[in-house]
Amino acid sequence: MADNIRDVVMVGAGPSALAAAVYTTRENIDTVLYEKAVVGGMAAITDKVDNYPGFPDGIEGMRLASQLQAQAERFGAEIELGEVSEIKDNGATKTVIVDGQPVEARVVLIATGSDYNKIGVPGEAEYYARGVHYCATCDGAFYKDKRLVVIGGGNSAFQEAIFLTRFSSHIDLLVRSTPKASEVLQEELQKYVDAGQITVHLNTTTDEIVATDNKITSVKAHKDGQAVEFETDGVFVFVGLNPNTGFLQSSDIELDEQKLIKTNRHLETSMKGVFASGDVRSGATMQIASAVGEGASAALAIREYLDELTRHSA
Repeated sequence: MADNIRDVVMVGAGPSALAAAVYTTRENIDTVLYEKAVVGGMAAITDKVDNYPGFPDGIEGMRLASQLQAQAERFGAEIELGEVSEIKDNGATKTVIVDGQPVEARVVLIATGSDYNKIGVPGEAEYYARGVHYCATCDGAFYKDKRLVVIGGGNSAFQEAIFLTRFSSHIDLLVRSTPKASEVLQEELQKYVDAGQITVHLNTTTDEIVATDNKITSVKAHKDGQAVEFETDGVFVFVGLNPNTGFLQSSDIELDEQKLIKTNRHLETSMKGVFASGDVRSGATMQIASAVGEGASAALAIREYLDELTRHSA
């Protein structure tokens, strides 16, 4: 095989790819990561990560991302800024188009993650991770005995609202029109409505997230056409995910109905030699710890794949 072919190209440089790079580079597997935005992904722009194992007092997201990056680079991983627009299958090799230029690789790991859909109202972006959240498991514990507003009407909104009752004193659930959640979830949520823990507001559109002295105080909305305002200590938005798989739409890599990448139990996609891990993968749990674990698992599968390539070429 030609010397200019990289062993592994990783698309994305979030926690999953960085963890995978630690494993591949420790075994002297030539590895390069291409990231189009921020190294560390969504973890890097999270104010505080409170549920990552090994940090009893939590850790700032940027610090965690920096430590993961430093560890990967210590073992020889190359991290480059660049946007991948296409992956071509050449059989034993793949061509990854980075900023319009081809990069040849024996294996590709896609770990581009997913982004939470936004509602696009004033205050949402300004107070992200400082009162506005998209992950109840990650941030719900910050709101012990506090009032919360949950925005959304699908399965995730209902599931997360139920989960947040473990912490909050009361939840106002704002549903833009009528619930889209399954009947089972609607019946389950009704138990919390009957207990006075959740109040559901149908036909309610969110207008603004209001803060005073950098602290969330309320949500302005319209309910049945009338202006209303909900006092709250925090806002959780659950209006779906937007996987970073746009560059795969014309490829042979199979996606599920949510545009997440389908993989087998070895984390290999429908394109042989191309793997996926972390939040971009169908079935992912959308947690940093599990994304890191998947990265390690993907790296071990990649090593086995490379060993197989070597045996076949001998």
